[in-house]
Amino acid sequence: MIYTELQGFSKKKEIALTTEEEPIWIARDLSKCSGCRKCEIACSLFHEDRIWPEASRIRVFMLVPGAEFPHFCAQCKEYPCVKSCPTEALSIGRKTNAVLVDEEKCIACGNCIDACPGRVPHMHPTKNYILICDLCGGDPECVKVCREGGWNVLKTVPRKDFAYSLYARTPEEITRDLAVKIYGELGEEFL
Repeated sequence: MIYTELQGFSKKKEIALTTEEEPIWIARDLSKCSGCRKCEIACSLFHEDRIWPEASRIRVFMLVPGAEFPHFCAQCKEYPCVKSCPTEALSIGRKTNAVLVDEEKCIACGNCIDACPGRVPHMHPTKNYILICDLCGGDPECVKVCREGGWNVLKTVPRKDFAYSLYARTPEEITRDLAVKIYGELGEEFL
C-alpha cells in the first residue's frame, strides 16, 4: 500500500491507496450538458431511494438560458472542506478518495460550505447534515445515466493530475465561462 499524508490537518490522517484499484475522478465536459437532470434523479434514487433532486449530491444549475451544467465535488487536492470540519464528520474514502460524510457527527455548521471554493456542499433538505458527492462508492450513478443517454458530459477516469481547481468554482463563475463558450462574447451580456 502507498500512504500519503494530507498537509494541514490537526491530526495526521493517512489515506491508503491500493495499487490494484486506482482512485477515480469524474471528468466533465460541461458544454455538452442538455440540462436533462437525469444525473440528479439517479443520484437521489441511489442515496435517498426516491426521486428527490433537492437531496441529490449533484445539482444542475441554469443561471443563463441554454447554459446548464452539473455541479458537484471536484475532489480538491487539499480537501479544504475536510480540514474545516470541527467534528471530523468529513473524511476521505480509502477506496475512492471521495469526501465521505458521517451523518452522526455532522452538526450542520456550514464550515465546509464556506471552505469549499465551489460552495458545493449543501444541507440535506430535511435532515441535519451536509451532502457531498461520495462517488457512489466507486461506481457513480450520474456517470452511468449520462453515458446511457448519450450525452457523455460526465465520464469516470483515473484520478491523476487534473486541473481540479477549474471545477472547484462557484456556479456563477462556471456560468460566466460557459456562457462565453456557448454564445461567444455575447454571452457576457447574459450575466
